[in-house]
Amino acid sequence: MKDGRGLLGATAGAADKRAALRAGLNSGRLLRLPGAFSPLVAKVVAEVGFEGVYVSGAAVSADLGLPDIGLTTLTEVASHGAQIADLPTLIDADTGFGEPLNAARTVTILEDAGLAGCHLEDQVSPKRCGHLDGKAVVSTDDMVKRVRGAVSARRDPNFIICVRTDAAGIEGVPAAIDRAKAYADAGADLIFTEALTEPADFERFRAAVDTPLLANMTEFGKTPLMTASEFEALGYKMVIWPVTALRIAAKAHEELYAGLKKDGSQKAFMDRMQTRAELYETIDYHGFEALDASIVRTIVPTGTPDKG
Repeated sequence: MKDGRGLLGATAGAADKRAALRAGLNSGRLLRLPGAFSPLVAKVVAEVGFEGVYVSGAAVSADLGLPDIGLTTLTEVASHGAQIADLPTLIDADTGFGEPLNAARTVTILEDAGLAGCHLEDQVSPKRCGHLDGKAVVSTDDMVKRVRGAVSARRDPNFIICVRTDAAGIEGVPAAIDRAKAYADAGADLIFTEALTEPADFERFRAAVDTPLLANMTEFGKTPLMTASEFEALGYKMVIWPVTALRIAAKAHEELYAGLKKDGSQKAFMDRMQTRAELYETIDYHGFEALDASIVRTIVPTGTPDKG
């Protein structure tokens, strides 16, 4: 199949997907990871040809009808991520769901779920959306312990441990850079520069930090929207669009249901829908039919005596 998935599961094993993400991170090119909030959305990401997929904590929370304030559990996040991870997948693990030992267990569970990597952040728990005011961060020493706990639990060396710092809007960019360096020294493979407010801030991070950097292109936040090409020119190694697909879908749902209530019909929305044929192509409906038919053909006809 064109999205790299077999009919009943991903054709690549978890170790292969981790190796692919690690190789991509070391390749020198920019990895583009759109956010997916469901397995169907992830299949479209793969179909279009992206290198991987990102699972946002904010999107997981919103899909459950909850705000992004640390209410989701490790079990919910891991289960959601496992359903999505056909492509190499980086998942949001919030604060690691607790102290250093919790962060260690988080990495173990996410590895078992087939994820290719995760990111932890240095906010206090319960956390807040990185683009809201009123955040607080733990001390650098406490976060270093959290990172070390996560790194110590990693069994597959290709599992990416990304560390996000929210300190720029609280302590300033220089302090956030110092934190990033400390987190890299503790074993972080990738640094997530959250809620930077100027393109120049991304340049300052790149000039000061040798570890690969991730840029977050979320909408309606503190960060100006920049293109993938701009981040590649700056030397960033990964860019994510975490909640874009969910926001588009949620707005479409609002408009559809308002129209359906008003008109009593979906006719006005037909040209905005994926057709039945297009949906079947995305989920490989006919491939499943062919597999089912091949299985049926292998059954020994009934009524034939066994001459054994």
